[in-house]
Amino acid sequence: MVNTIELAPGFTVSRAITGLWQIADMERDGQTLDPHEASKAMGPYVEAGLVSFDMADHYGSAEVIAGTFKKESPLGDKAQLFTKWVPKPGKVNKAEVRNAIERALDRMQVDTVDMLQYHAWLYTDPIWLDSLFWLQELKEEGLIRHLGLTNFDADHLRIAVASGIEIVSNQISYSIIDQRASGQMQQVCEEFGVKILAFGTLAGGLLTEKWLGWPDPGKDSLTTWSQMKYRRFITEAGGWDRFQEVLKALHQVSQKHRVSIANVATRFILDQPAVGSVIIGARLGQQEHIEDTLRMFALKLDEEDIQMIRQAQQNLNPIPGECGDEYRKPPFLTASGDLSHHLESIPQPFEVLEKKGGGTKVLSGTEWEDIAGFSRAVRKGNRISVSGTTATHGARMIGGNDPEAQAIFTLDKIQGSIESLGGSLEDVVRTRIFVSDLAHWECVAKAHGRRFKDIQPANTLVEAQLVGDGYLVEMEAEAELDP
Repeated sequence: MVNTIELAPGFTVSRAITGLWQIADMERDGQTLDPHEASKAMGPYVEAGLVSFDMADHYGSAEVIAGTFKKESPLGDKAQLFTKWVPKPGKVNKAEVRNAIERALDRMQVDTVDMLQYHAWLYTDPIWLDSLFWLQELKEEGLIRHLGLTNFDADHLRIAVASGIEIVSNQISYSIIDQRASGQMQQVCEEFGVKILAFGTLAGGLLTEKWLGWPDPGKDSLTTWSQMKYRRFITEAGGWDRFQEVLKALHQVSQKHRVSIANVATRFILDQPAVGSVIIGARLGQQEHIEDTLRMFALKLDEEDIQMIRQAQQNLNPIPGECGDEYRKPPFLTASGDLSHHLESIPQPFEVLEKKGGGTKVLSGTEWEDIAGFSRAVRKGNRISVSGTTATHGARMIGGNDPEAQAIFTLDKIQGSIESLGGSLEDVVRTRIFVSDLAHWECVAKAHGRRFKDIQPANTLVEAQLVGDGYLVEMEAEAELDP
């Protein structure tokens, strides 16, 4: 029997989830797959016990194909369909969120999404939190059974869960060559009981025997979007020669256990703390690796195997940034090397207004700005001053009773205000932090440190009595732009 795991009470999924993102690659010539024929290729997976399928609104016609299988196949009732909502950056409203979910329901021909996973392009615009609150309402209404995230970093996973969003999983890149999830992400997931759904574990098929001893193909000779994407990861990790050393170690372990390199690579990630499942891509009707996937469940890596893999990993460079950063900042580790096939533009989080007396300002929409008559931030010449800022969004306090979550959201508002006025965090020369309880100073300081570790502005942290029930931290900032 295929291994399963419970992500939430009553919600058990395959530990090997079949990913359908390559359908978009198969349809990139503009031709759409026949959903009736393509859906038949899902049957063998379900028969083998691999009942969980992962897709998204932008994976070509994946939702339509999966919905056709759900409706037409005698095995359809056994299939679990997970999809994603990946809205364009910028403002959305509650009705648009509902429309997006209803569109997914219509394409999949179901009344309820088994799991809806949400992606946000920009954290400095708090619309991502509004969207999650609205998705939570749709979950309570019954349109969504479970909520997950995709490509979130650890800080913003913390904000979401601490703010009361019922998150069961975060789908992120995690492989032998991409170990970002083994740090802060693992800690946050274990703290809040969230499971990692790991994709990229086979690096688009590059972590297989086919590429062992193969000369560097270069990015121009690779044929699939997946291969082009993960070739960029290999470059960041130190290049093709170092990658070959990893493949050699995996090959040695695979020969010992009489399994494939793919089995070793996926089993290694599946055994990591906080990992719930691995996502293995399928090109429906073209390539199936069902039997090989099933062999992975019987594999047990011993300490000697793990040490051999760890030793090979030591020669790799860490993939830069946090989980999901490949979609938010350079180096963009996507198939194209930028966001051109994902986005047209990214708007600023706050509207810039003219200020009486000269200069410009931004408002973040909290009720206190009108009551007390102040701006979130003001720019005069080359100087930007950000008011004392708390984890307030509209009339709602964000982050619950978690001081670190409150600090992260506060920093997001400060960053968004400065960027909207034409500056950046690199322009910040002074910050001040006020905590309501000195016992919280360390986690708040560490949140500040992650944001400013390479900038290091002048800083003061003091204990103070803050205005408003439940607020644990307040910050302000000053930035000076080059003329």
